[in-house]
Amino acid sequence: MVLKNVRISYAHVWEPRESFGTMQYSCSILIPKDDPQAQIVMAEIDRLKKEYATSHNGKIPANFKNPLRDGDEERPDDPNYADCFFMNANSKKRAPEIVDLYKRPITDQSQVYSGCYVNISVSLYTFDQKSKGVACGLNNIQKVKDGPRLGGATSANEDFQVEEPDSLID
Repeated sequence: MVLKNVRISYAHVWEPRESFGTMQYSCSILIPKDDPQAQIVMAEIDRLKKEYATSHNGKIPANFKNPLRDGDEERPDDPNYADCFFMNANSKKRAPEIVDLYKRPITDQSQVYSGCYVNISVSLYTFDQKSKGVACGLNNIQKVKDGPRLGGATSANEDFQVEEPDSLID
């Protein structure tokens, strides 16, 4: 499934980081609640839940995990999550391929960051281990456009002006 023109947060897409004892690439995908793609994701999750129930005598555990969560409920103090659903996507096995609009690889890590807008390829699938539910696998990322950086960090380009060497001498 490819989600288009969505914002990413907690972007750990260049280097894996430890999460629950496992190294993985990950990001949180922000989908506005009024975006039709949210309904498509919900429909796929419902399909996977029914598929799970069919293979488990019609039963779904009460604590069955849903990857699509409500930003207003779970992150009420974060304005970036307001009026959005969010979904955490992870990959333990491989780094996502990261490309520009023309599908050229992006190697400058400053170009894809928490806050930018992307098209993102994910795989929704069920899992049945200690916990049970639907998970979201991170596949590939295509940067669409810049957005305000999340977390308060700025780039050097945003912080400084071009200075002429002569203007620096008193």
